[in-house]
Amino acid sequence: MRTATITRNTAETRIAVTVDLDGTGIYDIQTGIGFFDHMLEQLSRHSLIDLHVRTEGDLHIDQHHTVEDTGIAIGEAVAQALADKRGIRRYGDALSPMDETLTRVALDISGRPWLVWKTEFTQKRLGEMDTELFQHWFHSFAQAAGITLHIETLHGENNHHIAEAAFKGLARALRIAVEIDPRKGDAIPSTKGML
Repeated sequence: MRTATITRNTAETRIAVTVDLDGTGIYDIQTGIGFFDHMLEQLSRHSLIDLHVRTEGDLHIDQHHTVEDTGIAIGEAVAQALADKRGIRRYGDALSPMDETLTRVALDISGRPWLVWKTEFTQKRLGEMDTELFQHWFHSFAQAAGITLHIETLHGENNHHIAEAAFKGLARALRIAVEIDPRKGDAIPSTKGML
């Protein structure tokens, strides 16, 4: 079973995350930020990774710690569930269209975290969520999961669509990358012998 549970308790947040990489996209997510919950639901549904998230953050201050720490916890859970990464496809990419928006996502479960972010928003908020925090979430997730992640919005006008296309693109690319490749057996997908 490629599952993991992470708890992260700080002076700013209390978080519990469970992932099942071989799930069916079942989710139960509560972060206290409605639009953020909606994006994480998209991540689960389209990656087929079961995702359970409970975050209690210091939202009376702002959303920064809640979003950042949730990204770290989900990334850590994915990394733990992948273990030594034997047999995975490792790479994944997706073109994610949503009406007028088209986003390209490519990733490598490399153990070398990096984020290239070429996405902009024209609104400061979507619902109650600060749009500047989307980049921060993807960065926190990529760092904690050990993933090289490239996200680029090729076209887009509607800010909701731009955000959602990025999360759906990550989901679809991640689904490919974490899958077990039957041709690889239990080999680690690197000439180095480790990732």
